Amino acid sequence: MKTRPLVAFLLFVASITFAASPSPISTESSPASPSATTGQPRNLKPEDYAGLRDVDEPKFSADGNLVVYILKTADVEKDKVGGNLWLAKWDGSENRPLTYGNNDQSHPRWSPDGKWIAFLSGRDDENEIDQLWILPTNGGEAEKITDAKGGVEDFAWSPDSKRIVLVVRDPDPREPEKKEKEKKTVPPLVINRFHFKQDIDGYLTDRWSHLQLLDLATRKIDILTSGKHDEFLPAWSPNGNEIAFVTKRGDDPDRTVNWDVWVVGAKPGAAERQITTSPEADPDPDWESAPAWSPDGKTIAYIHGGDPKKVEYAVHTLAVIPAAGGEAKVLTQNLDRNVVQPHWSADGKSIFVLLEDDSVQTLLCIPVSGGAPEPVVGGRRSITAYDVSKNGKVIVRSSTPDRPYEIFAAEQNDLRNLTKQNDVWLKQFKLARVEETKFKSKDGTEVHGFFVHPVDLAAGVKPPAILRPHGGPASQFANEFEFEMQVFAANGYAVIMPNPRGSTGRGEEFALGIFAAWGSVDLEDDLAAVDAAVAGGLVDPNRLGVGGWSYGGISTNYLIASTTRFKAAYSGASASNILAGYGTDEYIIDYEQELGMPWKNTDTYLKLSYPFLHADRIKTPTLFLCGGNDFNVPLLNSEQMYQALRSLNVPTELIIYPGQFHSLKKPSYFIDRYKRCLDWYARWITAKAAQ
Repeated sequence: MKTRPLVAFLLFVASITFAASPSPISTESSPASPSATTGQPRNLKPEDYAGLRDVDEPKFSADGNLVVYILKTADVEKDKVGGNLWLAKWDGSENRPLTYGNNDQSHPRWSPDGKWIAFLSGRDDENEIDQLWILPTNGGEAEKITDAKGGVEDFAWSPDSKRIVLVVRDPDPREPEKKEKEKKTVPPLVINRFHFKQDIDGYLTDRWSHLQLLDLATRKIDILTSGKHDEFLPAWSPNGNEIAFVTKRGDDPDRTVNWDVWVVGAKPGAAERQITTSPEADPDPDWESAPAWSPDGKTIAYIHGGDPKKVEYAVHTLAVIPAAGGEAKVLTQNLDRNVVQPHWSADGKSIFVLLEDDSVQTLLCIPVSGGAPEPVVGGRRSITAYDVSKNGKVIVRSSTPDRPYEIFAAEQNDLRNLTKQNDVWLKQFKLARVEETKFKSKDGTEVHGFFVHPVDLAAGVKPPAILRPHGGPASQFANEFEFEMQVFAANGYAVIMPNPRGSTGRGEEFALGIFAAWGSVDLEDDLAAVDAAVAGGLVDPNRLGVGGWSYGGISTNYLIASTTRFKAAYSGASASNILAGYGTDEYIIDYEQELGMPWKNTDTYLKLSYPFLHADRIKTPTLFLCGGNDFNVPLLNSEQMYQALRSLNVPTELIIYPGQFHSLKKPSYFIDRYKRCLDWYARWITAKAAQ
């Protein structure tokens, strides 16, 4: 949401999916191209990215018979992504859109009485600033409820459906209206915060996010919290008298990650009280896991962060604490795995969570009184969202390597499709076979990952291969559909996708393997993945490429500065001169926690900067790509590496996507990126090999 740790350089999620705008009919999908009706499946092309459809944020109605969710699609003509609300029935008899157009609707939430669906949208704002909208479930048009100058970031219904707590952002002091009135030079930004820049948000001034209370009958909005700090993730107590939320307080909240659960009375002027008091994040808003009240209102469940000094390598756990305050109890201490999104069972005896495990993400139920976790939805899949109705029904957003994300009903130890938004799209194409892998690294450590087989590979042929380091590094490749890997495989490449040390899903010690040591054992693990594929006769050792985004790009830079075995590389939104990162990106706390102060630990910064400081070792033709407005891993990092290779006469190009942040937003830029990477590989791997 607001802050991303240094080691959590955003994983470029190639599995985020988009499609053509939905038509106002009750069918789930329509052919994305003429080939959908020709019968014979064909290989994927970069342009096919625009045909995918992304479903997310499934939520049950109060009776558990209806599910609202978001369908994100791409408007190719306007080159933008829009999200619309769709409605599915639990019994599978209906699936239809509730909103239309190419604007972005998000965060749908049913009122507890089932009469309304509230959501966020900037649909009538030229700056697309989100406001609260409410749609009657018995038919009719959505109504805009708020007009907050800074926008509404989150909300939650009261149990009686009469009030809504809002998370409202302070207005920008240089908002367009003031610029227009002034008719002069825009005033300078005055920066006085420790954490002063953020991807997408830009430079941070004294703008904060606070709780406000909306009375639906009168439309009156009252302020609940204020001050130079943020509040996020509100959750109502069952009796509607209090609201739990997450905040950082103190003289300078920017200097810590010490988020805590607080509670405020649900009326203007009510006192606030702190519930959790540990120095760890409880929880970090980036985990998108609101505190959860037990059905009897006596206990609050939350996600408890690990040691702040271990930054994102630390494992976060499920904890409970008395709502009145007191001693917290960690329920998943022995799992050594990250969990998120707590949700109480109706009887209050257990708590549902999503568990990140080795290359998967599954749904568990954790007994509050102790005992072994109970699997709810397991298997080799990735689940990123779920909901549980009051009568015990379960829905999940799930993907596997051969199928994009869809919404499923979980029942009788099986999954039943509630959506099939991508079925028509999938029938058009031949998909690559994806296998999970295990191999030994240089020091004997077992490393896991994936191998994607090329489509249409002739018998006896060893194909060219692409090593694809993932972003993060505190993340992992999981059992989910990855368009980028599929399009590489459709163009004749095997794709090697390791989860080296630094990755999550294998426990805290495995993740801490690269603490202040980037490009060390993770590089050895990546190269061991290539060695295993070569030894197995799966790839041609003379036709190897490498490439990744974010930390995947950083890993690429380490690799090409360490070996000349790769014939071509692409490095997206990456960095190599780590000294240049300090103070120029958004990760100041994490630099200082993991690497120390540059003037005290200069040797560490220089050691981690070896791809830039030893750029003369690089012989691999490398394509650099970055968003022009990226504050996560700013463009200057790519510019430095591009300039170094240009000065050394190593073949290189720099691609800048204007107006884009760390994650690209425009569908055309995604497609352009895939095309450029494929062209670069074809030029330096396959064409060179043929000479």
